[in-house]
Amino acid sequence: MNRNRLTDLQAFATVARLRSFRRAATELGVSPSALSHSLRGLEGRLGVRLLNRSTRSVAPTEAGQRLLDRLAPALLDIDSALETLNAFRDSPVGTLRFNAPRHAAEHVLAPLANRFLLANAGMRLEIVADDAFVDIIQGGFDAGVRFGESLDRDMVAIPLGPPQRFVVVGAPAYLAQAGRPSDPHELSRHRCIGIRFPSGARYRWEFEKAGEEMEVDVSGPLDVGEMPLMLRAAEDGLGLAYVYEETARASLAAGRLETVLDDWRPTEAGFFLYYPSRRLPSAGLQKFIELVKESRVERTGTTPRASG
Repeated sequence: MNRNRLTDLQAFATVARLRSFRRAATELGVSPSALSHSLRGLEGRLGVRLLNRSTRSVAPTEAGQRLLDRLAPALLDIDSALETLNAFRDSPVGTLRFNAPRHAAEHVLAPLANRFLLANAGMRLEIVADDAFVDIIQGGFDAGVRFGESLDRDMVAIPLGPPQRFVVVGAPAYLAQAGRPSDPHELSRHRCIGIRFPSGARYRWEFEKAGEEMEVDVSGPLDVGEMPLMLRAAEDGLGLAYVYEETARASLAAGRLETVLDDWRPTEAGFFLYYPSRRLPSAGLQKFIELVKESRVERTGTTPRASG
């Protein structure tokens, strides 16, 4: 329906209900003359007189009353439908869909998600763990999680966790047999467990030392797409693995793995929660963003600033 026509019908219903142009104009926030002009235009388009007017009163004609009898309930239904939207705008209800890499989903997003759901009973979360780069708009996601350098400029990005450090690890037995590399170039003499993206591309291991950056194309008997599999292979002595330090912490503490090339460890900026800058966040997403900021304050004492 044409929006102007709906506005005219609302004006007619208000005048017919209040039996007064002046009171109806006040309720609608328009002038009496503008209201009268609008209704004459409606009658002209319909070809039917809807209101009987005199200097002292206004009342619906028989045709106007019939229209009002059908129109009033419909307008109430429209008002009711619009009221239901207020819940989405003013309070956190409904479903939020997130897309995140597997590591981020497990170690960064899940703890926040659980805390969020316990505090917001009207919300549901769907978390899709996917290491492939996904267009969150086309995928129907409310927000996503990625490393900061992977984000488009038209996204609003909020720091989600601490910087992520990478380590190269190997089993003590493997290192005793193959030796410990002291430089990334020496990895060419080692069996390395490769990282393969869902696209099929292999990841080049990245290193940094005193401002010098280096990428190394490693080789070995196994390529995997998930870090738990890399850790297991490294623990079994298959070769060296390149993993998040946090992922390997338990294995390192237990002595199942040891680190090498410690002075070449690169540090990433960490994961960011991001959403389209052109999209107004829902009440639920806004609540989640507030939780992200609260969590960072608790962890670091600093408030994250959104970029984008």
